[in-house]
Amino acid sequence: MKRVLGISNRVKSELIQQKWYVNPTRTKTLNPARFIGEPFIQSRSFCSDSNNSFPREIIKLFNNEKDSTASCSGFDQEESRFVPDISNLRDDLLENAHDLAKIEETLDSSYLFPRYGSSAVIELLNQLKSKPQLALKVFSWRFKKIHQGVTLDSEEYVKGIMIAGRVKDIDLAVELFMEAGNAGRRKASTYNALMSAYLYNGLDWKCRKLFIEMKEEVNVAPTIVTYNILTSLYGRLCLVPYMEKIFLEIKDSNLSPNITTYNNLISGYVTAWQFEKMEWMYEFMVQGPVKPDNNTHLYMLRGYAHWKRVDKMEMTYELVKDVVNEKHLVLIRMMIGVYCDSSDPDRVRKIEALLKIIRKADYRRWLHVKLIKVYADDNMIERMQSYIDDAFDRNTRVVAKRVMYSIIASYYRHNAVEDLSKFVKQAESARWRICRSLYHCKMAMYSSHNRIEEMEKVLEEMEQSGIEPTKKTFMIMYKAYMNYGHRAKVEQLLGNMFKHGFEIPGDAFSS
Repeated sequence: MKRVLGISNRVKSELIQQKWYVNPTRTKTLNPARFIGEPFIQSRSFCSDSNNSFPREIIKLFNNEKDSTASCSGFDQEESRFVPDISNLRDDLLENAHDLAKIEETLDSSYLFPRYGSSAVIELLNQLKSKPQLALKVFSWRFKKIHQGVTLDSEEYVKGIMIAGRVKDIDLAVELFMEAGNAGRRKASTYNALMSAYLYNGLDWKCRKLFIEMKEEVNVAPTIVTYNILTSLYGRLCLVPYMEKIFLEIKDSNLSPNITTYNNLISGYVTAWQFEKMEWMYEFMVQGPVKPDNNTHLYMLRGYAHWKRVDKMEMTYELVKDVVNEKHLVLIRMMIGVYCDSSDPDRVRKIEALLKIIRKADYRRWLHVKLIKVYADDNMIERMQSYIDDAFDRNTRVVAKRVMYSIIASYYRHNAVEDLSKFVKQAESARWRICRSLYHCKMAMYSSHNRIEEMEKVLEEMEQSGIEPTKKTFMIMYKAYMNYGHRAKVEQLLGNMFKHGFEIPGDAFSS
């Protein structure tokens, strides 16, 4: 533990001293990157909330590495003119996506590749980013041209490795990585692409192993992209000390952290539920040269939701409200869940405002159950009943005892004995969590209405459900008999109590 705290303190010290923002000294000049790679990192996080199966989160790790000899776009003025033609070619390929012969014919007949070469290929692959299977066919066509004397650029190998990772063909990704080495085209971006492919396919250990091999290469040095991949990896695995070590190694490598680096750190702290560190890092970003962006605020919103900090969750939500409402419904559900568990007096209004954003197709059982409890606790019996009926229709089961207690209490407070009786029957047939309190409440309510026969039938229902009576069961019946003068039934009940080994009430034989 001391070692972990020591690492964290050193991270904090380095940040405070502002040593991160020097211009990095490079031992060599990399060729201009002609595209921004965006590999999708996936690895199993064993300490994150299971509800977040949240799903495996997609994180953009590649950033455009600026070079003094290249423009940010990666294209010179002449090359930028072919982008519309590439878009038209892309549309033609999409129309024939399942016809390999037609795809190759379309590519062979295009003037773009003889004239612009790898630049046209890379731009086309970028435009097919959302269609990895089709992109793989295009890359395969390009790769075959090697036998016709065409030489692939290092960026093309990078793109091919990334595509292979996306289609989960790791063998192909490794083969292309080795081919790039044989062709003398292996760069830091080539390593980064294969590391990302490993992570996308859950091969975390291979990613770490490749990083070690990369550091042993004489002519290749890790870039900030490399370290961003590693901070994301360790953060998602809750290995915060390792994540912080990588962060410190960035300084030792004379590199400058970028927005992705800080976002990965904050995401790692959120995943590990280290919310104080999350907040500290965010405050540093606010005051430092690398300002928070939308992704930062999305991570902070998730963190505050897990932390149950309603006030800060609401403040953060206001910063990215439009983005969250449009693209991040999982965060909307998380916020509703936080309100359900909070004591906010205005929680129902806030919950219902957020519910309007969620589509019916985004139904979640766990959230439905929470809403039943909220309406039950707030005495909104009609809304509660509506959600209960909907749960039965959707075959959503309630197994939490505390939710059942809230439902029972709501019926009792409203003296809704008929609704309770109907609910008990439905809950039994739907295999909801059946507890003794259900029957006790039902008995007490029948008793208060002097419906003695129906109260007695509840005892039979308990036996049919395999629930043994307790002293409280008999005491409910005893008080009902005594209140309404059923002396003979009292004596019979006392016999049953004695038979079950329960203590006889002290006033049972008073005149």
